[in-house]
Order: sequence, then structure tokens, then C-alpha cells
Amino acid sequence: MALASSELILNPDGSIYHLNLRPEHIAKTIITVGDPDRVAQVSKHFDRIDFKLQKREFKTHTGIYKGLPITVISTGIGTDNIDIVLNELDALVNIDFKTKTIKHAHTQLRIIRIGTSGAIQNNIPVDSFLISEFAVGFDSLLHFYDSSHVQHNDIAESLMKQTQWFENKSKPYVVSVDNELLNQFKSSQTINGFTATNVGFYGPQGRVLRLPVQDQNLNDKLAQFSFKNKNITNLEMETAGIYGLSKLLNHKAISLNAILANRANGTFSNNPNQIVDKLIAYTLNKLVS
Repeated sequence: MALASSELILNPDGSIYHLNLRPEHIAKTIITVGDPDRVAQVSKHFDRIDFKLQKREFKTHTGIYKGLPITVISTGIGTDNIDIVLNELDALVNIDFKTKTIKHAHTQLRIIRIGTSGAIQNNIPVDSFLISEFAVGFDSLLHFYDSSHVQHNDIAESLMKQTQWFENKSKPYVVSVDNELLNQFKSSQTINGFTATNVGFYGPQGRVLRLPVQDQNLNDKLAQFSFKNKNITNLEMETAGIYGLSKLLNHKAISLNAILANRANGTFSNNPNQIVDKLIAYTLNKLVS
């Protein structure tokens, strides 16, 4: 049965609605970044760039790096944008836009997030690389999908109990990295972590400017949380959504974090652009190694 035009929305040129991309515009290896300006920071390493396009905050470059076709796309900030980007990337490879029907043969994407993050454990140094082995989402995105089979509900329940989770906040969900990608990207240069994906940058991450927060001790509670010797290590705003939707759509995903800040120590990187550049180079070399 064909999908209704209100559900699969295409532009007049046949491209997907928000990303403005057609199937031939993307590779099967996708690097996501939050900041549109970081797209060129990645693609400057390519041997060549074959395609460029930007619509809204979604900027796309597709090219070749050491023989490997790669697409790098900016998502903007937050899991609301991740919902758009992941679903539309999947549609580009797994839905026939001419018939508006789902293809019989599934195409699997590799999705690699290169992002920035702040640590909440005092032993995680600024300027380090952290791989999100697990991610907990505080945003409720995955609860809108039939997703219990990809969630680690025992970890989420333990977290709510240990932190005395405020009942008016969204129920946390916990998802994990693709193990094949974890094995490919981890090394002596990386830390395996448990990432908290927040719904905002200020109050949700415990920052107080002029607005008081509901629980001023939440970051401390998250830092003290432990489940089978796993501790929450860092805060950011996309990883849990990427992991959850990737598992539901049968894609492989990993999130690589440049630790720019340590909230426990109150420190920030002296050269954030340099550490992001180093993480980009590390990621690209791991992709082709």
C-alpha cells in the first residue's frame, strides 16, 4: 500500500521534505554533526566533494575519503531534529519515492555522530574522546514509537529510583551503541561512557542564569548513579535519539564525543576547535582502517 502524501512528504523536485535530498545524494556511511559549520570541517578532509546542499539547519556534503563514499550532514540541536533526520535518511534508502511504497530489500546505514559534550565525572579529562556505550534519553522521543524491545528498562527503572526522579518529567529511556561499530572505533585514545541526552542546554543540564531549576542536585545525582558498575559520564542533546531510532530502523549507530567541558571541575577546553578537529581526523581514519 502506498504511503499517503501527508505522511511521506516530497518536494516538487522529488526530494524528501526537510532535508531536500534525493536518494542519489547520500552515501551509506553518514556522519552527523550538530553545527552546520562543522560539515565543512569534516568534508575538507575528503579527496573530493561530489554534492553540496543546505536547507534550514540541514547542511549536506557527500564525497569520497580514501575510496569510501561518505555523507556528512548537520542535524541542528536536539532529538526533535534527530527524529526528522533519522526518519528522512531512512526513507531515502528504504522507500521507493516513485511508488511511495516500502522497499522489500532493506538498506542499512552506518551513522556516526561527531559531537561535543560535557563530562560530569571529575576523572574524565577535558579534551578527551568519549564513546557513548549507553545513552539515557530524558526527551520522551522513543516513547512515541513501539520501542520497548530496544530499551534497557532495568537501567531506566534503577536510574529513576536512585535519583528520585520527579514524576512530572518524562520517563527516561536507555539504549545502547551498535557493538560492531564500538569495536571498530574504540582504542586506547577513547573512553567508553554512559551519556545523558538532555532536552535543553540550560535548566535541563543544571545551568542557572535567571531561572531556578526544579532539582538543583540532579547533576550530582546523575554522577552518583551506578548500575552494574556503569556510571553516567557526560551530558549532550542527541545521542539517545540517534541510538533509539537507528535500532528501530535497523541501522548501525555510534556517538563520538569531544569532551569540551568538565562540569564537576568547572573547566573548559582551551582550544575546543582543535580537539574537534582531532576527533574528526580520528573518526575518518577509523572508518577506513
